[in-house]
Amino acid sequence: MATTQASEGLGDPRLLEIIDKLVELNIGDSVALPQLLVVGDQSSGKSSVLEGLTGLPFPRDSALCTRFATQIAFRRALESNIVVTIIPDKNTTNEDATRMKAWRKEGLTTLDRKDFSTILAEVHNVMGIGDVRSGAKRSFSDDVLKIEVAGPKEQHLSVVDVPGIFRKITEGLTTQSDIANVRAMAERYMSNPRSVILAVIPANVDIATQEILEMAKVHDGEGRRTLGVLTKPDLVDRGAEDHVVNLVRGTNHKMKLGWCIVKNPGQQDLKRDDQFDRHALEAAFFKNETVWSKLDRTRVGIASLRLRLVDLLTEIVRREFGNVRAEVVENLKAYETRLKALGPCRETKGQQQKYLLDLATRFQVITTQALEANYGYDDIFDSRPSLRIATAIVNRYDIFSEDVWQKGLTMTFKSKATKKRSADAMDTVTPTVNVPKSGLPNSKPPSTVLSSASFSESWDRKKKSKNMDFQFSKNMDSQFSNFEAGAPNPFAEPLREMLATRYHSTIDDLDDLLYDEPLPACPKMGVMEWVEKEYKNARGFELGTIGTSLLQGMWKKQSSKWENLALGFTSDCIVLVHSYIRDLLEGICEDDRVRYGLLSVLMDTLTERYRQALHQTRFVLQVERQVLTTNHYFTDNLEKCKLNNTEEMVKNKKHSAGDLGDVVKVTDLHQASNMSNNESTIQLLHDTLKAYHKVARKRFVDNICMQAADYHLVRGPDTAVKVFSPSFVSDLTPEQLDRIAGEDAFTKTSRAELTRQVENLKKARKLLAMA
Repeated sequence: MATTQASEGLGDPRLLEIIDKLVELNIGDSVALPQLLVVGDQSSGKSSVLEGLTGLPFPRDSALCTRFATQIAFRRALESNIVVTIIPDKNTTNEDATRMKAWRKEGLTTLDRKDFSTILAEVHNVMGIGDVRSGAKRSFSDDVLKIEVAGPKEQHLSVVDVPGIFRKITEGLTTQSDIANVRAMAERYMSNPRSVILAVIPANVDIATQEILEMAKVHDGEGRRTLGVLTKPDLVDRGAEDHVVNLVRGTNHKMKLGWCIVKNPGQQDLKRDDQFDRHALEAAFFKNETVWSKLDRTRVGIASLRLRLVDLLTEIVRREFGNVRAEVVENLKAYETRLKALGPCRETKGQQQKYLLDLATRFQVITTQALEANYGYDDIFDSRPSLRIATAIVNRYDIFSEDVWQKGLTMTFKSKATKKRSADAMDTVTPTVNVPKSGLPNSKPPSTVLSSASFSESWDRKKKSKNMDFQFSKNMDSQFSNFEAGAPNPFAEPLREMLATRYHSTIDDLDDLLYDEPLPACPKMGVMEWVEKEYKNARGFELGTIGTSLLQGMWKKQSSKWENLALGFTSDCIVLVHSYIRDLLEGICEDDRVRYGLLSVLMDTLTERYRQALHQTRFVLQVERQVLTTNHYFTDNLEKCKLNNTEEMVKNKKHSAGDLGDVVKVTDLHQASNMSNNESTIQLLHDTLKAYHKVARKRFVDNICMQAADYHLVRGPDTAVKVFSPSFVSDLTPEQLDRIAGEDAFTKTSRAELTRQVENLKKARKLLAMA
C-alpha cells in the first residue's frame, strides 16, 4: 500500500506547491506558513491516523517511532516518484547541516514497510538519534524529515507530524528532559497562527483531561483552527457512546472546525500486515455499528477526514497567501538591514584590511571637510555637532586670548596715574560680587573645569567680563568670615569662573595626561605697592635705571598665571580633538568591537601627539617668560605710558590758550614731575612691564595657538586627527588586523544565520512572485 487513492478536487495545487517549497526553505521561524499539523499522545493512535491519511506504511517498531517532525507532501505529476530528504534545523551546525542536506533518497515509485523502516533507520543515524547510552547524540531532533510523494493520481496535500507527547521515560530510549523537549517542539508548531491543529484523541478517554486539548487551547483560545480527531471508537464503553456522538455532532466541546472520528486497524488486522483493505474495514464498522451509523458521513472515516483536510488547507492557503507574501517582503527588508548593520564580511586578512581602509578613508574625508568648516558636506555634522571641530577650536582660541588678557596677570596694571598708592590697593583681577539682600544664592563646590558651559556660553561670559569691575579687596577675608559654617558662599561661583583654566571635562582615557590646575592666588595689594616691594627686594647699584635681572624677575611673576592658562587651554584642545576622533569613529563605525579595537591601537600614537602639544606649550612658556622683543610697538607703548602719566599729573594745571589749545606752564610741569629717584624708577618699572605685556601677550597667545594647538593637534602635517589614515591601516600586522576588525564568534554566527535567512527569503520572494 504505497499511496492512497486520489479523491476528486485538487483545490489550488499551484499555491499549495509554493507553500510546500517555502516550508522547505525553512523560513517558518520568520514567516508563519499555512500547514496541517498532526499532534497527540504517543498512545492516541496518531501514527495510524497519519498512515491512513498518507498511505505510507509507518513502522511499528518502538525504536523507530517518530522522533522528529515529518513533513509529508503530495502533489500531482505525470510520473510516480517518492523523494525523501532532511531539512536541517536553523540551529544545526554547518557540518551537520551539510551532511544532512547531502543525504537523499529518490527514484522510488513505491514504499513498503520494510523499505520505509530501512530509510528511517538511516535518518536516525544521519540526525544522530538513538540510544544515548550507546553513544547517540540525542533521543529527539529538531530537524525535519520531508517525504514528497508525486504521481498522476495524487491529490495535493501537505501535513506535518510531530512526535507524540509522553509522560513516562523508556529506559535506553528516552530521558526526563525528552519529555519537556517533545512538548516544547509540539507547542512551537502549534503556535503558528496559520496552522490547522489536528488534535488526535482516543474516543475512550475523558476529553476534559486530555493534555493535547489544553495545549491547543493555549495557542488557539477561540478554537478557530483546531480540528478534533477521535480514534478507537471500538473501545468506547457501552453507554458512553452518546457522549462521543455529541462531540462529533458539535453539541459538546464545540470547536469551529468540529470533530471527526476514524477507526484505525486493530491488532488482528495488523497481524495480516498489508493484506487487508483499511478503508473497507473502516466503512463496514461505521455502517454496521448502529450507534455510529447515524453520524454525518462527512465526519466519519479516514477518507472523509482527508477530503476535509484538503479543503481546510486550500482555504487557509488562499486566505493567507497575500499576507505571507507581504511578511516575506517585510522580513527580508528587516534581515537585510540587520545584515547590513554588521558591515561587510571580515573573515580574511584582505577583507579586514579593506574594511579598515574604507573606514580610514571616510574618516579622513570627513576630517578634511570638518577642518574647512564645510559642514554642509555630510549630514553627520548635523547629527553630531561635536564634529564641528574647526569651530570648537577657534572658539577656544578666542576664550584663551580673552583669559590671558583678563586674568593672565598677577597684578593688573593701573590705567591712570594716581598720587596715592593706596588708591591702587584694589587693582587685581577678582570681581566685585553683589550679594542679594534677600537670601544668599546657592553655590557649587569650586572646580577648575567649567564642563557645563558651551562655547557660546563661555564666550558670552567673556564678553560680559570686559565690563566687570575687577577688584581685590583687602578685607575679602572679612567678607568670607561673615558667613556661618556650612552657609552658601555667594562668592564661590564668580570666583570659580575667575580661577578656571579649563572649560571641558577631562576624558577618562586622558586623565593622567591633561593639566587641571586653578590659577594661583593674587597678592593682596595694589599694583604700585607690589612694584615698589619687588623693586626694594631686588634692586642693585644702578642709578635711575632698571636692571635686567630685576625686570626679568618681575616679568616672570607677572606672567606666572600664563602656565596654568596655557596648559589648561592645550588640555581643552586635546579633549576637543580626542572627543572628535571618538565621536567620528562612533558615527562611521557601528561595530563597538571594531571601534574599541581601533582606539586601543591608536591610543599610543594619539597620546604621543598630545604629549608633543603639551611639550610645545611648555617650550613656548619657557621662551615667552623671558624678556625680549624687537617689536617697535614696545617703544610706542612705553612712550604712550609716559605721556599718559604726564597728562595725568598736569590735568589740573592746564588752561586754554585760544587757538593754541590747552597749555601748561613749564614751572607747573616741573613741579608736577618732581619725583624721587625711587618713585621715578618704580613708575618706570610699571610702565615698562605694562608696555612689554601688550607686545608679549599677543605674541604668546598666537604662539600657543599656532604651535601647540594648530600644528600639533589640528592642521599640522602629523596631527592627532590624521593618525587614523589608509597608511596607518596598511602598516597593521595580520594579528592587529584580526584583533581590530576580525569578527567574534557571535558576529560570525549572526552573519551566517542572517545570510541564510536573507538568501532563503529572496528565494521565497521569487517563488511568491510567480504566483
